[in-house]
Amino acid sequence: MSNARATHLTRRGVLAAGGALGLGAVLAACGDGDEKSAGSDKDANPAKSGPWSFEDDRGTTVKLDKVPTAIVAFTGVAAALYDYGIEVKGVFGPTKTPDGKADVQAGDMDVSKLTIFGNKFDSFNVEQYAAFGPEVLISTTFDDAGTLWYVPEASKDKIAKLAPSVAVSVYDRQMPEPLQRMAELAESLGADMKSAKVVEAKKKFEAAAERLRKAAKARPEIRVMAGSAAQDVFYVSGSNFSIDLEYFKALGVNLVEPSEEAKKPTGGWFETLSWENVDKYPADVIIMDDRASTIQPADITEATWKKLPAVKAGQVIARSPEPILSYDKCTPLLDNLAEAIEKAKKVG
Repeated sequence: MSNARATHLTRRGVLAAGGALGLGAVLAACGDGDEKSAGSDKDANPAKSGPWSFEDDRGTTVKLDKVPTAIVAFTGVAAALYDYGIEVKGVFGPTKTPDGKADVQAGDMDVSKLTIFGNKFDSFNVEQYAAFGPEVLISTTFDDAGTLWYVPEASKDKIAKLAPSVAVSVYDRQMPEPLQRMAELAESLGADMKSAKVVEAKKKFEAAAERLRKAAKARPEIRVMAGSAAQDVFYVSGSNFSIDLEYFKALGVNLVEPSEEAKKPTGGWFETLSWENVDKYPADVIIMDDRASTIQPADITEATWKKLPAVKAGQVIARSPEPILSYDKCTPLLDNLAEAIEKAKKVG
């Protein structure tokens, strides 16, 4: 991938990549995708029948004669619905790693059984999608225009003609709100939100949120930096716009905040640093982008990174910039950060 490709982005690209912290989406576009074709299973979720309607976060109401079962969704959305018992058979977005294993965004789904219409950014097999017979397409949106995440700009109109779409906003709101919206969507599709499993998962999430609030209150001096690593640059995210960071901040976490001026080139999402300047912000805990499209902490070879006090102290944990929006998957994100703050040595 050329450096020009990494640094020159359209406004949509900046918003999209920034929404996910760093240029993970653009970097992912340079990877190989294994796209598996399989027939759709229109009886995947037979629990509900009859007319179906759902008003999404764009204010758009989708109405169908029956509850859709031929659902196509962004991988992370499909993973969230899976946690509520709704199986999505067709996906697009990071689903398989180059070695064929499940991508981190695929959650607990069996990726070998999925029809993958595109495994990387700007990749979507429209012909395969049409043959699948989609009844509805579901994705997230990282902007206030309702742009469907991972639906390519070049083919979005063709895709839109084949099935109505539903968007869950993950833009400029705190984590509980999109979690609630995803739960409502799952319920409309037949999920039993009163099941013991779901009720318990929500209780654990609320307990984890309270634990993080208490940890942040008890240790306000612990500074947390949200980072993402690429070959030539390091990204530091501000708390604006991202559902997890906005929530962490609301719970009292002391987050590193790049200036508005520094974030301006990315629409206010994050600051781009050279590896020489990776020590610009003192930090006691670093939470790092866990997506396969980014360089993971264990693989960072830059000497300036290894000299960071938080790195030397072993106070680096994973962050999911695109969390799977189920209570089950978001709870560990809160617990892990709470534990890191509870145990952290003041080094930054």
